Amino acid sequence: MHVALVARAFGAQEIWVDREDLDLENRVRDVVDRFGGPFAIRTGVSWRRAIRRWEGSIVHLTMYGKPVDEVLKRLPAHDLLIVVGAEKVPGELYGLADHNVAVGNQPHSEVAALAVFLDRLLQGEGLRRGFSGPARVGPASGGKALREGANGAPPAPRERPEEGS
Repeated sequence: MHVALVARAFGAQEIWVDREDLDLENRVRDVVDRFGGPFAIRTGVSWRRAIRRWEGSIVHLTMYGKPVDEVLKRLPAHDLLIVVGAEKVPGELYGLADHNVAVGNQPHSEVAALAVFLDRLLQGEGLRRGFSGPARVGPASGGKALREGANGAPPAPRERPEEGS
C-alpha cells in the first residue's frame, strides 16, 4: 500500500503489482476517489512480460546501481517504467533494466527510494500538483486540517486549540 500511496502522491500515473491483490486495488481506488487522481492500479501483472513489452526506458531502483543524480541527467522525461522490488529481486532484473539507479548505497526501503527518485525526477512538481478529490488536506500548525465535501468544501478544517484556550 505504501509504495502505491507514494507513487500517487509524488507524481506517478499508475502502479502495477505483480501479485494479484484485489483488496489493495480497492484500497488504492478508495484513496483516489476520496483525494483525487489521476492514478490507476493494476495487480496480477507479470513483471517480466511488462518489462519486455515496455517501449520506453526501464529504471530499476536498487542500492547497487549508479548514483541517482548521475543517472537523472540521462533519463528521458516521459515513458519511464520505474521498478522497485519489495522482496529479494531476481538477478535477471538488473540485466533487463536500462538503468539500475541507486538512491544511496545503504539498505533502506523501496518506499523511500521511490519517493526520493520521483521527487528528484520531477523536481518537486509531484508534491506541488493539485488533486481533484472531495477530500483536501490543508496546512495546519498543529492537528489536522481536513476538508471533505464537494471540491474540498465544508465542513471547515478542525485544528487543535491553542494551549490555554
